[in-house]
Amino acid sequence: MGRLFGTDGVRGVANADLTAELALGLSVAAAHVLAEAGTFEGHRPTAVVGRDPRASGEFLEAAVVAGLASAGVDVLRVGVLPTPAVAHLTGVLGADIGVMLSASHNAMPDNGVKFFARGGHKLADELEDRIETVYEQHRTGEPWTRPTGAGVGRVTDYVEGFDRYVAHLIAVLPNRLDGVKVVLDEAHGAAARVSPEAFARAGAEVVTIGAEPDGLNINDGCGSTHLELLRAAVVEHGADLGIAHDGDADRCLAVDAAGEEVDGDQILAVLALAMREAGQLRRDTVVGTVMSNLGFKLAMEREGIQLVQTAVGDRYVLESMKAEGYALGGEQSGHVIVLDHATTGDGTLTGLMLAARVAATGRSLAELAGVMERLPQVLVNVPDVDKSRVHTSQEVAAAVADAERELGATGRVLLRPSGTEPLVRVMVEAADIEQARTVAGQLADVVKSALG
Repeated sequence: MGRLFGTDGVRGVANADLTAELALGLSVAAAHVLAEAGTFEGHRPTAVVGRDPRASGEFLEAAVVAGLASAGVDVLRVGVLPTPAVAHLTGVLGADIGVMLSASHNAMPDNGVKFFARGGHKLADELEDRIETVYEQHRTGEPWTRPTGAGVGRVTDYVEGFDRYVAHLIAVLPNRLDGVKVVLDEAHGAAARVSPEAFARAGAEVVTIGAEPDGLNINDGCGSTHLELLRAAVVEHGADLGIAHDGDADRCLAVDAAGEEVDGDQILAVLALAMREAGQLRRDTVVGTVMSNLGFKLAMEREGIQLVQTAVGDRYVLESMKAEGYALGGEQSGHVIVLDHATTGDGTLTGLMLAARVAATGRSLAELAGVMERLPQVLVNVPDVDKSRVHTSQEVAAAVADAERELGATGRVLLRPSGTEPLVRVMVEAADIEQARTVAGQLADVVKSALG
């Protein structure tokens, strides 16, 4: 069996790859593993379970709840809420396990299972590996230890979760949003109720699109992966800004009043300056990934803010933040983590904080985002090559050195082997898009020749 857990839980086509049996088995295995790890410490364990509005989430939720309860875990079922809401509630309710059913920005046929540990934090790799091992042992014949009678878990619908999460979002805002008009694209996803409610309670004038989930239309031509509708709606309604979420609302991208995209790097730049001004940007440092735009790095250097870069993936950003005590980090894709208020990327919180900065300064989002110039970035995938040799080939190393000399201080080269496919990703940034395309093409040719 290949590794079930990817970088963000277990994900696949619902009822094909991700079946009810798998969801149930993983939930039982998670309960057993966390019990063995001493997480429950002799008390009766509790889990918070939420989902996005995908149709398949209904039967998968039932399977997860059944698995946990059969393992002696009491379940608080919070219904359709964003991933960061489930993480937050897991923490504030003192639950031992959090489970979110979502495939994030993936198309509707997919779904996923994501586990959180006590405090609302993602499970460490070693715990995920242990869950897989225990699940496989059971699947191949080793029986579970099953409680009976009063030992089985009880299931409760925790309807207070919605208001408790919205109240948390409002409470951590630095200022109200009165006078700000915002268009929210909810991707027909998990934040379809939460995000409009939070923005309205904070004082914003709210227009919503993509906020009518039917179980089948999540991420369908809308949300953070399809900004066209949001661009048009912001201009049509004369809004100050637009906010786009993905299916489980752990991401946020934005558009300014003219309909121009404001990506995760630009959002991080705006929030970094706001948090430093408020004395909240610990050690004057923000965490990004190796894919952060060079323009972001140059802007932070100019502003006296250090940028720490990690491997691609919000979990690596979070690991660095927790290890070093940093307060702000994220990815170009819109995963933004404000660690004082969230244990994972929170798209609604990010959007609220961005709108709060517009309201507090009286400046347009375009002006605020103008703190950084987003340099042209060209990405070329080179397939069918030996990706294991990308960092050891002398021929490739010489070509990279030549490219870096040509680009100088205002350009950057990054070669990265894919984690899932036999290909190498060639990324080039430069002040001029044509130069970036030319250099990327030349490097791709060398990679193909040297590693093919």
